[in-house]
Amino acid sequence: MLHNSSLQKVIEKASAELKKIPSIKPPEWSKYCKTGMHKERPPVALDWWYARSASILRKIYLLGPIGTEKLRRKYGGRKNRGHKPEHVYKGSGSIIRKILQQLEASGLIEKANRKGHKGRMVTAKGRSFLDKLR
Repeated sequence: MLHNSSLQKVIEKASAELKKIPSIKPPEWSKYCKTGMHKERPPVALDWWYARSASILRKIYLLGPIGTEKLRRKYGGRKNRGHKPEHVYKGSGSIIRKILQQLEASGLIEKANRKGHKGRMVTAKGRSFLDKLR
């Protein structure tokens, strides 16, 4: 199990490597969108798309085969609703779907083809990509 600081370093290294892959790039609308209904503002970091891509790739590596809905729960959070009680909301499904499509186009993940399993799983290329970063 990795600690927070070493986990953050792995995701930073992976995001730097993902920037080099031409099929992974943020869409034009990513500058203005929030990452979920529970957020009040868009991300401050300019290259947040690559960090989220690296994080999703790592989640698929650890938990795969995993689908969009479970990833939405992983990237969700609590919304501050003023004096009303907080509620937990899911993260943005559009962002997760686009990242999954880009990772699939780059050959790092693939759709699970096992019987009874849905979602995406890491390919051998994706596994070696993440193993080299440690």
